[in-house]
Amino acid sequence: MTRPSWDQYFMDIACLVARRSTCLRRHVGAIVVRDKRILATGYNGAPTGLPHCIDIGCLREKLGIASGERHELCRGLHAEQNVIIQAAYHGVCIKGATLYCTNLPCSICSKMLINAGIGEIKYRQGYADSMAEEMLKAAGVPTTKIEETEK
Repeated sequence: MTRPSWDQYFMDIACLVARRSTCLRRHVGAIVVRDKRILATGYNGAPTGLPHCIDIGCLREKLGIASGERHELCRGLHAEQNVIIQAAYHGVCIKGATLYCTNLPCSICSKMLINAGIGEIKYRQGYADSMAEEMLKAAGVPTTKIEETEK
């Protein structure tokens, strides 16, 4: 077995975090890293204490909303939102840190990540939201796709 690179190691952890997701459509995990240390983690799901979609069903499915559209019509928080909230809740500064995420963030999360000062985003899969990519590029936040490697 080959020792994974740092990028592959952190992306593998983001994929593990995604397994905690309670979303019926897509399992997303995110971690924020600085100096090879994990600062916070997040996955997509309902706010603390509220019923999860895996328990009561998906509002977006019921309304026939396509992926990448009408983000406000969802009971859940995105993994990127949860990683920012977790860092803030625990008083951890994420300015200049790297976000590893199983998916490229949507435009709403991209705006939040830009204002949180995230320095770089590394992701495994794209996302159907071209505005997100345009905003990240305009804000000078580099994005890198990390391909899955054989294990």
